Amino acid sequence: MKELRADCGNCAGLCCVAPAFAKSSDFAINKPAGQPCRNLLDDFRCGIHDRLPEKGFPGCVVFDCFGAGQHITQHTFGGRNWRSTPGIAGQMFAVLPVMRQLHELLWYVTQALNLPAARRLHPRLEAARDETTALSDGPPEQLLAIDLNAYRMKVNPLLQKASELARAQVKGRRPDHRGANLIGRRMRGADLRGASFRGAVLIGADLRDANLWLADFTGADLRGTDLRGANLTDVLFLTDSQRKAAVTADP
Repeated sequence: MKELRADCGNCAGLCCVAPAFAKSSDFAINKPAGQPCRNLLDDFRCGIHDRLPEKGFPGCVVFDCFGAGQHITQHTFGGRNWRSTPGIAGQMFAVLPVMRQLHELLWYVTQALNLPAARRLHPRLEAARDETTALSDGPPEQLLAIDLNAYRMKVNPLLQKASELARAQVKGRRPDHRGANLIGRRMRGADLRGASFRGAVLIGADLRDANLWLADFTGADLRGTDLRGANLTDVLFLTDSQRKAAVTADP
């Protein structure tokens, strides 16, 4: 089974170099793509890892590569890194967003395979898992040639159907907030069982004490969303980075 959690000890600090940062509430500095962050140490560790929010880098805390960084470092490039082998830097950095999206898809497919209500989809989900795994194990040239939008459109209907089958366990009306702008929306204590928040923007929304049993959070923006006291039992497709971005405990 492919590791879908970040293992920074086996990565070459790719997320600290490859992407660009824009000075904002998420990042304290501007950083061009391909340039190491000033906080990156020689051993590829972060010099302020335990103080990122206080130092103005909350965006780093919520970033999740789904294990793409270590897979690129250890598998795609055979343990080489951009410092010891500068000639691979450009290709290595270009592969990161591709691998991250493939690993993210793998994470979603794996979650769908854990849904008993979607059992009849399991053979197709297993095929999608195996195909995505094979793509992620390819050489850099093949990875960079993948049409990610087309591939996501191929897999996403399966994930949506798995979500529908799982949420059908909630009888009656299931709120549909797909793609909705819910910035700052007050929904404290609301009955949101089986709701779809796929792609919704919930920045600063108040979901305290809401019943979110079997709600689908695929791709939802939960920065500052207040989930304190909410029932998150069996929520669907809620990533670790989304949980970190939300407010889940008193300060």
